[in-house]
Amino acid sequence: MTVLRGRTIVPGVVEGEALVSHETISGWGGIDPATGTIIERRHELHGVCFTGKILVFPGAKGSSGWSGFFQSTRLLGTAPLGMIFTVVTTKVALGAVVTRVPALSDLDRDPVEVIRTGDRLRLDADRGFVEILTRAPA
Repeated sequence: MTVLRGRTIVPGVVEGEALVSHETISGWGGIDPATGTIIERRHELHGVCFTGKILVFPGAKGSSGWSGFFQSTRLLGTAPLGMIFTVVTTKVALGAVVTRVPALSDLDRDPVEVIRTGDRLRLDADRGFVEILTRAPA
């Protein structure tokens, strides 16, 4: 069993499937809040929906509008189940807070390198860890 420890951004506990991005995500024009889909044309996850998944990614890029777009996903019911950031910035912290999903950052190992898309995770932001429950096929 693999456990990563980090810093809580938003408390809460969820279990679900990981969606991993090696690239930052632009909230302002990079996501479609109505569908929870990444629409940034050159992004590795272009066309992929993050709704109901634990989003694992380096963080945000672009303007401070990032948090507003992620807040819209909460209001529309298309938000990720949880978020894990490589490094916390004001953009991602605010985005996590307004989205109101459990979120961790600054983990003891790089989550983008350790966690794979499709892994089943338990994100316990109350106690500051994420556990890989089952691994996705390689």
